[in-house]
Amino acid sequence: MSCFDDQAKMGDSLNTQKSITQQYNHFAGECSTKARRNKLMDILNEEHEMQYEIFTAMEKRGWYTPQQAQAQKQQDACKQFTQMAKDL
Repeated sequence: MSCFDDQAKMGDSLNTQKSITQQYNHFAGECSTKARRNKLMDILNEEHEMQYEIFTAMEKRGWYTPQQAQAQKQQDACKQFTQMAKDL
């Protein structure tokens, strides 16, 4: 008998995918050759697709409802990144 219901299993899967994508992103940035980087980027894209599928399945069931960012926070983030881009 499993102690995890479907929601817990999917939540664990989503968190695992988030972790995996972070790792592949890090590794892709550390590649010594273009061919290795391209391969890791292909894998990273596949992992993001899996993450999205889990996310949407959970969202449809009402098991995952990300909060909308406040308009002011969105504007602040845009200003911050616009300024960072100008500083480059």
